[in-house]
Amino acid sequence: MKVAFYTLGCKVNQTESEYMAELLTKAGFEVVSCNDEADYYVINSCTVTATADQKTRQNVRKFKRKHPNSVVILTGCMPQAFPNDSKELVEADIVLGNKNNSDILSLINEYNINKTRILDINQHQTGDKFEECVISKFSERVRAFVKIEDGCDRFCSYCIIPMSRGRVRSKPLDVLKSEIKKLADNGIKEIVLVGINLSAYGKNEDFNIVDAVKICAENEKIKRIRLGSLEPDHITDEVIEGLRKIEKFCPQFHISLQSGCTKTLKNMNRHYTAEEYMDLCNKLRLAFEDTSLTTDVMVGFNEETEEDFIESLNFVKSIKFEKVHVFPYSEREGTLASKKGDSVPKHEKERRAGIMIQETEKIRNEYFNSILGKTVEVLFENEIENGVYQGYTKNYTPIRLACDRNIIGEELNVDITEVGDDYCISKLHF
Repeated sequence: MKVAFYTLGCKVNQTESEYMAELLTKAGFEVVSCNDEADYYVINSCTVTATADQKTRQNVRKFKRKHPNSVVILTGCMPQAFPNDSKELVEADIVLGNKNNSDILSLINEYNINKTRILDINQHQTGDKFEECVISKFSERVRAFVKIEDGCDRFCSYCIIPMSRGRVRSKPLDVLKSEIKKLADNGIKEIVLVGINLSAYGKNEDFNIVDAVKICAENEKIKRIRLGSLEPDHITDEVIEGLRKIEKFCPQFHISLQSGCTKTLKNMNRHYTAEEYMDLCNKLRLAFEDTSLTTDVMVGFNEETEEDFIESLNFVKSIKFEKVHVFPYSEREGTLASKKGDSVPKHEKERRAGIMIQETEKIRNEYFNSILGKTVEVLFENEIENGVYQGYTKNYTPIRLACDRNIIGEELNVDITEVGDDYCISKLHF
C-alpha cells in the first residue's frame, strides 16, 4: 500500500507528517511523493489564515478528483479548529484532528473494514499531556525538525492557533534525549527544535528551552542546534546566558515581531512594546558573535493608520533584520480581532506589504554584500543542481558551492565570492 503526504503550514506540521509517515511505514506502507499514484493521500492542514483553509479545501478536492479510487485523509489544524467546516468537506474519507494523529493507522484499518466515512476529532482540554510525536529520521537527511512543544496560551487578537492547538505542553527531556539519539544514529547532524510557542517550552515544568538545547548538544554526532520561531518576552537574560554557553548552539534567532508600532502591538494583544523588542535585539547581538535576527511582520492590521505603518517600517529598518517574512493581515473568523472588523482595504494592505518587502530585501542584500570575502563554515545539506550544493552557516546564511564530489553532510570552510539571488556563492577555502 502506498501513502503520500501533502503538508501545509509550519515546521511543526512538517514534523507531524514525518511522525505519521513513520507510523505507517512501520505498518508496511510505502511513502511516495504526492505527485505519484497512491492508495492514500494525507493532507496535513494549516489554518492560520482563511487562505490556508482555502488551500486545504482545494487540495482535498484535487486529490479526490485526480485519484477517485484512493482514500483521502484530512488532518492538522483546520479540522481541529473548525470541525464543522471540515465535516462538510465530503471529499475527505477520513477526518481527524492534530490531537490524535497517532490514530491514523487504526482509522485507516477501520475505514478499510467498514468502507464508511470517518470523522474523529478530539478536542483539546486544559491539562492535556504532550501527545506522542517522536521521529527517528527526516526527509531532509542532514537537518531534522524536532517538535518539543505544542499549544499556545497567548491569545493574540488576530490568531486562531489556541483553538487549533490547545494549551502549552512540553515533551519530557528523557523522551527528547532518546529521540535525538535515534536521529543522530540515522545520520542527522543538525537539530531544529520547533513548537507552536517554542519559547514557552517547560512552562509549569522544572525545565526550559536551554535544557532542551543541552540535551541535543550532549550527543556527539549532533553538530548544530537551532531554535524555531520565538516570542520576544520569553527570551530572558537567563535564557540568553544559558544558550551562550552551549558551543553547538547556532546564533540565529527568528523572533516574531508582527509590528514595530507599539500601538498596533497593543491592539494585537502582543505582550511587549517596540522598545522592549529593540532592547532584546541589542542584547542578542552583544551576547552572540555573528548572530542573525529574522522575523515576521504583519501589515494592514485593523485600525493601522498610515502613520502606524510608517512607524513600523522605520522600526524594522532600524533593526536591520537579516530576513523578514512580510504578510498582509487576514481577518480570521473566531478571533477577537474579527469582532472589530477589518478597516484597512485590501489594496492598501498590498501596497504596504510591497513597500515593506522592498525595504527589507534591500537590507538583506546589504547584509550579503557585507560578508563578501569572508571565510565561513557551512554544513551542506542538498544538491541544488548538478554539482552545485547548498548549505547554511551557523547564522543561517544560505551558501552555494560548486564541487566535483558529493559534500552533503560535510562541514566545510568556504570563502564567499559573490552574491546570488537570495544566497551567496563560495569557493573552497585553502
